[in-house]
Amino acid sequence: MGQTMTAPAPAKAQVRLGPLFQRIAGYLILAGLAVWLLVNFLKSPSQFFTALLEGLQNGTLYALIALGYTLVYGIIELINFAHGDLFMLGTLASAFVLTTTLHQTTPGFTGWVGLLVTLVIVMAFCATINVTIEFLAYRRLRRAPKLAPLITAVGMSFILLFIGLTWNGSQPLANWKSVLPQGAMFLGGVRIEYKAFFVIGITGPLLLLMTWIVTKTRTGKAMRAVAQDQDAARLMGVNVNRIISFTFALGGGLAGAAGLLYEQVIGTTVYNLGFQLGLIAFTAAVLGGIGSLTGAVLGGVLIGLIKALNEGVGLGQNWGETVVFTILILVMVFRPTGLLGSSLGEKV
Repeated sequence: MGQTMTAPAPAKAQVRLGPLFQRIAGYLILAGLAVWLLVNFLKSPSQFFTALLEGLQNGTLYALIALGYTLVYGIIELINFAHGDLFMLGTLASAFVLTTTLHQTTPGFTGWVGLLVTLVIVMAFCATINVTIEFLAYRRLRRAPKLAPLITAVGMSFILLFIGLTWNGSQPLANWKSVLPQGAMFLGGVRIEYKAFFVIGITGPLLLLMTWIVTKTRTGKAMRAVAQDQDAARLMGVNVNRIISFTFALGGGLAGAAGLLYEQVIGTTVYNLGFQLGLIAFTAAVLGGIGSLTGAVLGGVLIGLIKALNEGVGLGQNWGETVVFTILILVMVFRPTGLLGSSLGEKV
């Protein structure tokens, strides 16, 4: 007895409320955030703008660290958990070179020259460490299952943490002198610290230089090709190993610059600093869109502003991380790729 085939009934059109609900919820969150900002602005405009400037200063530091995460992830899809501890070593190296070796402890022309010399040395120091880590730990695991390099990155983080513990000791060192100008100016009741101009004045050109390298140079074009398809880039004559090493060097250099600026602004070094600041910077990279350079900068600045506004005119310092991660969770729920990230398929 033969089987009879019947045509399936046409599927009924279904109304999907998911995207609409997500869009409405997203607008409600943005509206609530705008109302909160407006209320705090009206409550104390001078305090609001003071916190805003402090957040911009801290946000640029977060952006420098976050770029290291997003550069490495963008090119080999690895979350380099050792990057935060590399930043920590940058703070220790900065204090050692500028204060202990060059003996620069006061603001002035000599101190500022010493700061620039230290900036170059520390960036080269952190870049060398990052390239060495890539060569010894990550290079042989590129074709391995993704869990293997991830665990290796965690292991490298512990190694750098131990080096920091041996170098700095278990207790924070808070007696480092700064060569940045001290004091502040007041503009309409808004307190603007002089050192903020130096921090933004150094981080701004570094971010622009890195953007120019990635987007305008031949090496940057090769970096984008390797990030897109390593095998195709290799067939086109690109030295993949050299480009990946250069990417690690670039990210390490930015971490070193952030370490110097943090040591000069805060004046404290501690061996486990990389965990806290590294986690915040990684959050900034995810918030902006992991793999997006512009997203990393945007995420860093946004988290800096959110933390400063919350601590200055919001719930207080004890709730800083809670507020940051609550906003991150909400963004991930409604936009999993981050603010500027794009959904990409798996590389094969």
